[in-house]
Amino acid sequence: MSLTKEPKPEPGVSRRGFIRGVGLGGGAIGTGILEHEAQAAQPAGGKSIGPGAVPVTLQVNGKPHKLNLEPRVTLLDALRDHLDYTGAKKVCDQGVCGSCTVLVDGKAVYACSMLAIDAQGKDVQTAESLSAGGKVSPIITAFVANDALQCGFCTPGWVMATKAFLAKNPSPTYEQVKQGFGGNLCRCGAYNGIRRAVLQAAQDLKGGANA
Repeated sequence: MSLTKEPKPEPGVSRRGFIRGVGLGGGAIGTGILEHEAQAAQPAGGKSIGPGAVPVTLQVNGKPHKLNLEPRVTLLDALRDHLDYTGAKKVCDQGVCGSCTVLVDGKAVYACSMLAIDAQGKDVQTAESLSAGGKVSPIITAFVANDALQCGFCTPGWVMATKAFLAKNPSPTYEQVKQGFGGNLCRCGAYNGIRRAVLQAAQDLKGGANA
């Protein structure tokens, strides 16, 4: 078996200094290769690849908003980063947890999974709509009354999902509520309070209160 001998350090150079020099030299070579590849990947003129911003008009909570957005911008990012509607929360960003739920033409939608450009011409409602003009929805008061939250981070998604759910089923049973919210997760585990809140909201809305 043959062993590869390490190169001997030059006279007057310590072993530690020699090894450090070899490491720095290798790093410089590697960095040079990476920089060369990165420069080769850059398009001519240094411009980014892909379509630029385009005019987008979003109808949010009854108000039109004109924006210039890249086509890849999600509805969630448009609401939060460009319009300051921060009720919908970015949590999983994969269409799993439901914290970013908004209503689009009355249907519960994960805002992180819909492009803003696809929401044009549609009626978008966020959690802010449930307390517009200082008038608080019975859905919100029911959540508070039933202690249906702990950290509250997922709550905006729950209340919007509740609004969509009760619009279709205004007189649900407990079991229907339990089965009807599989798309919303609560890491704090406040499910029992949430279910009671949905049932109370159903009763309060039938009493003539506005959603």
